[in-house]
Amino acid sequence: MTNDPHAWLEDVTGTEALEWVSQRNARTEARLTGTPLFAELESGIREVLDSRDRIPFVTARGGHYYNFWTDEQHPRGVWRRTTPESYRSADTEWEVLLDVDALNAAEGENWVWHGARFLRPDLDRALVDLSRGGADADVTREFDLPTRSFVDGGFSRPEAKGGMSWIDRDTVYLSTDLGPGTMTTSGYPRTVRRLRRGEALESAELVYAGEETDLSISAFRDHTPGFERDFLRRALAFYADELHLIGADGTLTKIDVPDSAMTDVHREWCTVELREDWGSFTAGSLLAARFDDVLAGAPSWEVLFEPTDSSSLAGYAWTRHHLVLDVLEHVVDRLVVLTPGEQGWTRAPFTGAPEFGSVTVAAVDADESDDVWLIVTDYLTPSTLSIATVGEQPRPLRSAPAFFDASRHVIEQHFVSSEDGTRVPYFLVRRNDLPFDGSAPTLLYGYGGFEIPMTPGYSGGTGRSWLERGGVYAVANLRGGGEYGPRWHRAALREKRPRAYEDMAAVARDLIDRGVTSRAHLAVQGGSNGGLMAGNMLVRYPELFGAVVIQVPLLDMKRYSHLLAGASWMAEYGDPDTDDWEFIRTFSPYHLIDDAADYPPTILLTSTRDDRVHPGHARKFTAALEAAGHDVTYYENIEGGHGGAADNAQAARMAALAYGFLWEKLA
Repeated sequence: MTNDPHAWLEDVTGTEALEWVSQRNARTEARLTGTPLFAELESGIREVLDSRDRIPFVTARGGHYYNFWTDEQHPRGVWRRTTPESYRSADTEWEVLLDVDALNAAEGENWVWHGARFLRPDLDRALVDLSRGGADADVTREFDLPTRSFVDGGFSRPEAKGGMSWIDRDTVYLSTDLGPGTMTTSGYPRTVRRLRRGEALESAELVYAGEETDLSISAFRDHTPGFERDFLRRALAFYADELHLIGADGTLTKIDVPDSAMTDVHREWCTVELREDWGSFTAGSLLAARFDDVLAGAPSWEVLFEPTDSSSLAGYAWTRHHLVLDVLEHVVDRLVVLTPGEQGWTRAPFTGAPEFGSVTVAAVDADESDDVWLIVTDYLTPSTLSIATVGEQPRPLRSAPAFFDASRHVIEQHFVSSEDGTRVPYFLVRRNDLPFDGSAPTLLYGYGGFEIPMTPGYSGGTGRSWLERGGVYAVANLRGGGEYGPRWHRAALREKRPRAYEDMAAVARDLIDRGVTSRAHLAVQGGSNGGLMAGNMLVRYPELFGAVVIQVPLLDMKRYSHLLAGASWMAEYGDPDTDDWEFIRTFSPYHLIDDAADYPPTILLTSTRDDRVHPGHARKFTAALEAAGHDVTYYENIEGGHGGAADNAQAARMAALAYGFLWEKLA
């Protein structure tokens, strides 16, 4: 569309645009929120989110376990810590370091916690990040742990996308917006500087300046005892970056590996996870060599993992003496322990790993021990947190409560042939007495992008709001995701993006063909890149669905690269300002709206404070659907960032709007 009639809705905080939002919010609230069902949905989800029986996941630093916690009394949360001994007890005693709600009251702000980075080795200071309303842009402030207060005149970074990281007590690396020429076209820092205590930000010593067309520039110090090193990371694009060692004299030495690879340095080892074939090494493989040999240009790369047609590397975690691999085998986690030695690397299964479900593994303290955190869950089983010493049976520490009765439900994995014959897996969660007569309200969720896998996980909100009320839940493992590694991702990149939507359509048809549901009772849901998927299902496959839920989405693919962080995703979708538009237009929902089509009812949910995916996508798509006479519902949370909500109350309301809409349309 050459002249976009709805372009004015891209003015995020413009008076007319916000009035348009206000009118639709009021309309949506009047229709959906005044029912007993909505009240039950919202309160049920809020109870899950605020439950004091949730697992307080922790990070070990020194002799303490740190946790950030939200509940009904602390909607914006408290940063707190305890001892390992107290954490294992039934009645853990927490020391509150920072109460974000109290800080907001004192400063008249709406801060949302974004995390903290500790000064090592003393661990008595931290760089704390806070975001206004949940946006990606945030501020950094130096915090003193002994006094539990911000340091007067300490390190401070004004609101922007970027960050600070410790070099030593009086020096940090700074990447931020310092005015014209200091940010990339993607909206991230183009420079990294070395800032000394008491120095003005603009006076900080320049370490490196990238190109304006780079994605971002950052630097950090590896504080591992005996292996202290400084690195600069130059992100060229979403799937390409350079890692440089910063010498004592400031010179940069590029680590000689493919730019498309994901490179990490741990103690004496350099690991490289390949996104593309490299010589005789296959894409998706994990390689390791001694870092000093890599620097000298004479590495002896050893293959630690090589993918198969059914497997991919989901991640890995170092401990003091081992490397634990998380391998997906047909989207089911399998853990493997690798140990370097004089004769090379040995491998063994991880003692006590579960046979089914999603497993998350992370080192407790990679510098000091071989302990790992182990989190196990699936769609019907609440998370269990254990601590495990590699080679020994895990020791359970905490279990999350069950928020719904799952005793009458089963989890199944099915495979279906997509349009081009590719075998696509999906998970199905259903009642064990499902009649298979096409009558079950069914919610189909998917993502299909950025090499992110959709693995089973427990959601008390979904259980209460959907499964326990008689709904069926399905999750599709679309191409574009990471379920089978880089090859699965590349299969839906750029001009191949429609493969992901063909996969979703194949899963939808399979659900109907099996008698699980029917068009009138089937809904599709997705957010962000998944929102682009859901938008495409609406305009390309309207005959398959009775309702569509689109959250914080990309939808105008002609304009996406000019809106907020959109330019950083051109490696995923293509550049619409070039000939790429010829294929991009085939999956740009905003440009595919058909006035005469029979579209199912649709709800769009987004946030004014989303500074990653511009709310203009959802606004303009809604306006275009309205102009064409289609059934569309819209709600925009004023806070929330890309997550859509800034606290549990907002999250519960947004989720209840989606579920309330679905029950209204599908039941």
